[in-house]
Amino acid sequence: MRVVVAGGAGFLGSHLCDRLLERGDEVVAIDNLLTGRLDNIARLFGNERFSFQHHDVSSFVHVPGPVDAVLHFASPASPRDYLEMPIQTLKVGSLGTHNLLGLAKDKGARFLLASTSEVYGDPQVHPQPEEYWGHVNPVGPRGVYDEAKRFAEAMAMAYHRFHGVEVRIARIFNTYGPRLRPGDGRVVSNFLCQAVAGKPLTIFGDGSQTRSFCYVDDEVAGLLALLGSSTVGPMNIGNPNELTVRGLAELVLEVTGSTSELVHEPLPLDDPTKRRPDITLARRALGWEPRTELRVGLARTAEWLGSLLSTP
Repeated sequence: MRVVVAGGAGFLGSHLCDRLLERGDEVVAIDNLLTGRLDNIARLFGNERFSFQHHDVSSFVHVPGPVDAVLHFASPASPRDYLEMPIQTLKVGSLGTHNLLGLAKDKGARFLLASTSEVYGDPQVHPQPEEYWGHVNPVGPRGVYDEAKRFAEAMAMAYHRFHGVEVRIARIFNTYGPRLRPGDGRVVSNFLCQAVAGKPLTIFGDGSQTRSFCYVDDEVAGLLALLGSSTVGPMNIGNPNELTVRGLAELVLEVTGSTSELVHEPLPLDDPTKRRPDITLARRALGWEPRTELRVGLARTAEWLGSLLSTP
């Protein structure tokens, strides 16, 4: 296959590029490097089946030659990023989705949308199945990301129904692993960076809010299984094992051997109180479920992060 990966220099996008090349595909990565990093894909530039476009997909996207699949992973994806870049987040979710769907339509390619558990907002149904429509504050500060992704899902389905574009929609829950950008505001990178540096671990609120963490290798396997399946979705691709934020902090201290203290700060507005995917559909349709234990994944991520932070 010849695959376009928008957001290909980002955390998830770069891992997708790796996996696609490993299985023999040709990859065209597109990224404006707003939150992506060339370091994530630097080793790929010597591969004749890999090419890179420095481009913002919120503007018209042109890829010469045939394309078999378009993967839309271009967007700020952490609370810190999309709160600092609200307009760019809305544009890549709307205009970017429109442009990439247009590319898929023009090339007769399959389109995979990286949607998010944030479409469920602060859920009133737990765990969250795909049939749940969500509980989102459209005018709150997080709404720029939540609504951008909800709009992207609606546009993908419109192209699927009206133009016959083959669409796959993945709702991604908290994902972690090597290449998480240090200081990006995500809870795993925050805690690991603080622990490795010997700084206090910052818990927002009392730490009783829950999240579900999926290791990046498992996440990528689920995404590519969905891409190759006959299921349109949306489909939850995440880890159903739920943990409190305080429990995560304590596990990070244990894994890293850090003696950092835990400190508390006020809970951000509209921060979800609980988050856990129902992956019944993924198990049934794809035969997929995550396999990496959180302790193991955190240790791998901490090792990678430690080597990154120690590099001059």
